[in-house]
Amino acid sequence: MSSVLIKDDAYYMQEAIKEAEIALEIDEVPIGAVIVCRDKIVARAHNLSMRLNDFTAHAEMQAFTSATNALGGKYLNDCTLYVTIEPCIMCAGACYWTQIGKVVYGAKDEKRGSSSTGLNLYHPKTIVEGGVLENECSGLMIEFFKNKRII
Repeated sequence: MSSVLIKDDAYYMQEAIKEAEIALEIDEVPIGAVIVCRDKIVARAHNLSMRLNDFTAHAEMQAFTSATNALGGKYLNDCTLYVTIEPCIMCAGACYWTQIGKVVYGAKDEKRGSSSTGLNLYHPKTIVEGGVLENECSGLMIEFFKNKRII
């Protein structure tokens, strides 16, 4: 009897967490993202703001660039973005412009997350869901900032 791997939101969020762990290793804010299209990961990314000295180099922005290059078009309406932390206002705006079909995030960002505005910044057709592997996702952020405060 063969086993079939079911790829659900938790599976893809775990892949985003792997990217966040890479960011943590290189002393970046540990946020990771993957973009999935038709059950295939087409982009993987993590924060690179410090390394690139570019505060627009968020995981989501890096993933959008990679996905649109891989797919050959600027619209991602058949895709899902999995990101470990709720997208900020800038990244939610980029979600709007890519017309991404779905956004799934792990932990809410109470201070800088897009929902803190009280506005829906996503494309009207974009489905947004949160809380997938929330504890694992927020744990990386807690670890990162706790270590920063010790120094």
